[in-house]
Amino acid sequence: MRGVALVNGVPASGKSSTARALSQATGWPLLTLDTVKEALFEEFGTGDRDYNRKLGRASYRAMFAIVGEAPPGARFVMDAWFGFQPRALLDEIVARAGVSALAQVWCTAPPEEIGARYARRVGERSAGHLGLDYVPELIALARRAEPLADIPTFTVDTTEPTDVAAMSAWVKDSL
Repeated sequence: MRGVALVNGVPASGKSSTARALSQATGWPLLTLDTVKEALFEEFGTGDRDYNRKLGRASYRAMFAIVGEAPPGARFVMDAWFGFQPRALLDEIVARAGVSALAQVWCTAPPEEIGARYARRVGERSAGHLGLDYVPELIALARRAEPLADIPTFTVDTTEPTDVAAMSAWVKDSL
């Protein structure tokens, strides 16, 4: 069966850097929500917040559909905020993709740092992403966000250097 390392955390928590490092260390393919979503923005355009969420859900499903097409035994690194959809949806698409093993790398940083990171990159991202007005909401989200329950978790404080060797060894052992 297939295995997926979920690199999870709120927007601007350091998921992308962590996921790239984990993918490079393990040699496993990297699937990122933003990569899929950006392609959808290019093809279908951007819209309001509900439209953004709709493309986010489509991207989420597309990533797991790709996993489902992989041969048994395949392993992937997946970069997304897995708390943005109901857990039941994740469980459904994980089962449909034939994923039998999940491990989670939880990326965290102080909420104010997350807000500042998001604010710094707003001008660098496509118009499909939320703007500066999202920062207060994101800070509040970062204060209450938690890793997914019932999935083995390795926590990374992204304000400190990550021990990539330890993280990748843990993920390999967990999957």
